[in-house]
Amino acid sequence: MIGKESVAYSLRNLRNRKTRSFFTVFSIMLGITTIFIFVSFGVGLYKYIETVSSASSFDKVVIQPKGTGIGGLDTTFSFTEKDLDAIKRASGVYEVTGLYFKIVEIKQSSKIAYSYLIAYDPKVPLMMDVFSLDMLKGRNLKPGDRGIVLGSNYQIKDKIFPKAYDLNQEIEVNGNKFKVLGFYEPIGDPIDDAQVYVTNDIMKEMFNGTSYNWIIAKVDVSNIDRVIKNIEDNLRKERNLEKGKEDFYVQSFEDMIKTYTSILDIVVGFIILIALISILVSSLNTANTMITSVLERTKEIGIIKSIGGTNAEIFSIFLFESAFLGFIAGCLGVLFGGILTFIGGEILKNLGYGFVSPYFSIELFLGCILFAVVTGAISGVIPAVKASRTNTIETIRYE
Repeated sequence: MIGKESVAYSLRNLRNRKTRSFFTVFSIMLGITTIFIFVSFGVGLYKYIETVSSASSFDKVVIQPKGTGIGGLDTTFSFTEKDLDAIKRASGVYEVTGLYFKIVEIKQSSKIAYSYLIAYDPKVPLMMDVFSLDMLKGRNLKPGDRGIVLGSNYQIKDKIFPKAYDLNQEIEVNGNKFKVLGFYEPIGDPIDDAQVYVTNDIMKEMFNGTSYNWIIAKVDVSNIDRVIKNIEDNLRKERNLEKGKEDFYVQSFEDMIKTYTSILDIVVGFIILIALISILVSSLNTANTMITSVLERTKEIGIIKSIGGTNAEIFSIFLFESAFLGFIAGCLGVLFGGILTFIGGEILKNLGYGFVSPYFSIELFLGCILFAVVTGAISGVIPAVKASRTNTIETIRYE
């Protein structure tokens, strides 16, 4: 254990070398700040995925076109009622519904915006679970409704239009006027929160019997792989396709979440790797600082040894100095990291990307500080060993 006198001596030395200590702390602090920011946002995204992947969604599969454009823009592919019936007949399928996607013109006075119009069957609202849609105000669509439900951004002034919309007001979509029946809670993405929703019947009237872009099925999760195979077999037969030449694919909600998570793992891992490289550079800088300190204080080390200082005490002094620099850098790193992360989260939220929100925890704060201390301590091990092994006579003679 390092004594009080040794601690006071170490702190006095660091104060006497303010400039060098500052740059050492600054270099480690940058790495810790970077790690804090990206870990907090990364964990926040993982938490968002956990929220989306609720238990009510894991018994759903989504049937989509393979290798085509964005739904609503690609007119070369569609599902028909016969495809829907073929999926219904698959063993293990409980419910099936089709979704329509169309890009539409939404007008308020002279202001025009373009967004997705999504249509679904209110009798089979499987879309609510898959898209994690909850009502914020008003009510959901019912069979026979002539109204519309809007994303959350339509009720915010100057978000999409100069004037905000409210319940029972009229909104013009592709030249048709609809009464606003409700608003969905924010999803956290400006595109999703600007979407509008109608029933399948309204969509058919507006676009003269348009076909489905997606199909969602509620299935038996106890043997979901077998159910997916049944769906593929039936749909392949209905569309007269050979195995391996399908123009569609069937994906479970769990697989979708795993895909998003794996991509996020790669992105976050790559970013943290960059931050760790920054920490490595900082460690080398700290080691260089401590080696220089040892060389500058060679005569001091000799004097300490001549009055009874042991190798262990000398080692402790230099190891404490490097670890203390790491501690200061860690505290400043989480301070600035926390401030920048909070500001960044608020900016993203105001831009409509609420799902990219940071996650703060005591473990993150303490973990970053501990990591900085350990980094500083490891960087100072070799200089501390060198200092402790210096020869007393030679150090006293050192000039």
